[in-house]
Amino acid sequence: MSYLLFLKLLFTASIIVISSWLSQKKPELAGFIIALPIASLIALALGHLQHGNSEVSIVFARSILIGVPVSYLFFVPFFLPSASKYGFWSLYLTGVVLLGCGYLIHRQIVGWLN
Repeated sequence: MSYLLFLKLLFTASIIVISSWLSQKKPELAGFIIALPIASLIALALGHLQHGNSEVSIVFARSILIGVPVSYLFFVPFFLPSASKYGFWSLYLTGVVLLGCGYLIHRQIVGWLN
């Protein structure tokens, strides 16, 4: 594994680990941090630094813009009126299935844009 790849991995993983740790202390702040487009900012910048192709970076950014609202499908089960009676893992699994559906929607929309 290259040195740069290792640094990128360490940097991005540390953001997730810190947010996870913070979720125990201040869940509202951790939620806000995770909701920020930090991953997108990092991925766009590092990707562009790596390949230097503006056109590819623009397509990547457009894909992210479409992917963000589609990814909210994951949270839909948690907002059901009687969500707590189903238990966390049932809701989580349902959200993952909805993400799969969201991916198909995302792929279709991105295909139309290109």
